[in-house]
Amino acid sequence: MAAQLPQVEWIEGDVRAWDDRWLEGIEVVSHLAGLSNDPTAEYNPQANWEMNAVATERLAEACKRTGVRRLVFGSSASLYDGLGPGMYDETAAVEPRGAYSQSKRYGEEALLAAASDAFSPVILRQGTVYGYSPRMRFDLVVNTFVKDATVFGKLFLHGGGWQWRPLVDVGDVARAHVACYEAPREKVHAEIFNVMQENYQIRELAMLVAGSLSIRGRRVELEETPLPKFVRDYRMSNAKMTAALRFTPGVTVLESIDEMLKRLPLDDLSWLLHPRRYNIAWMTVLEEVHASQRSFASIY
Repeated sequence: MAAQLPQVEWIEGDVRAWDDRWLEGIEVVSHLAGLSNDPTAEYNPQANWEMNAVATERLAEACKRTGVRRLVFGSSASLYDGLGPGMYDETAAVEPRGAYSQSKRYGEEALLAAASDAFSPVILRQGTVYGYSPRMRFDLVVNTFVKDATVFGKLFLHGGGWQWRPLVDVGDVARAHVACYEAPREKVHAEIFNVMQENYQIRELAMLVAGSLSIRGRRVELEETPLPKFVRDYRMSNAKMTAALRFTPGVTVLESIDEMLKRLPLDDLSWLLHPRRYNIAWMTVLEEVHASQRSFASIY
């Protein structure tokens, strides 16, 4: 990534071991560090809490010490999960039920409590992200469907796929953060904004992927399977961001699927299935590498 963006200064560090020198000369922070979804949070709950909750609170303190004037936090729309049927906006009384959403809520509350005349936190409750990226991820619903349809020619719909999810393209997430950097303070200070392009049912997403591949001569079957124990099903509104910032995510799922199909090496199974493209698989590999390094060091 550093080679692709030579104009950016890269610092390799851990948000759990903060160094204020990283913020020297910085006016605005986009906080996206930490574990990024329910499966990774459940895989390592302790790391999830340390990075998504505690480190966020400490980052706010560091920003205030070093004179950072604004922090935009990538929170999660998963906070609305479990509230039941309905369309939820930023005023909803959220009751997060998973390790991931609980840590994100703690981070939100810590940032809002840290707000002051000199420091403005902004909370973005991002919908489920999808889309092409240099470090492609295939553990997100739309991206997963693209990979599964390509590799297996089949998509599984848990419980028929009637669950609702708010979706947003990764490029639109970046544009939302920029909009919050550039907005006047009075528009964003200590505010929460939902960020999504549209609410989709999982079944609809599967049909969009299958249809896009069928145009390219690849047959994809849809198969219904039983519901898992933990199911996310919720919708939300992004009207507040549209009204306050005049920004509305515009990249549709269909457009993003088309871009992925054009840019991905669809016939290279070793690339599609490489653990680097799946967070839990990659975390497992890194843990094994670190364990072997510690074992080697103990011998010598």
